[in-house]
Amino acid sequence: MSDVNLDDLLRNGGGRFNTVVLSARRARQINAYFNQLGEGIGAYVPPQVHSLSRQPVTIAFEEIVDEQVRPGTVAEDE
Repeated sequence: MSDVNLDDLLRNGGGRFNTVVLSARRARQINAYFNQLGEGIGAYVPPQVHSLSRQPVTIAFEEIVDEQVRPGTVAEDE
């Protein structure tokens, strides 16, 4: 179980809507990183926090709480 405080998550994420969008985009990037590990391409940024969870959304939440990912810093996928 993760120790993500909801108040810290919303404060660091820039509000409810921004937190949802930011965490969804980052979770997709983390999921793509885990899927391409065996290919050796290295096109995606690995998780920025050490987490016991293997769920991309939980890892994204932990990155937001630790201020490793901030609103406006996640590049959009094309």
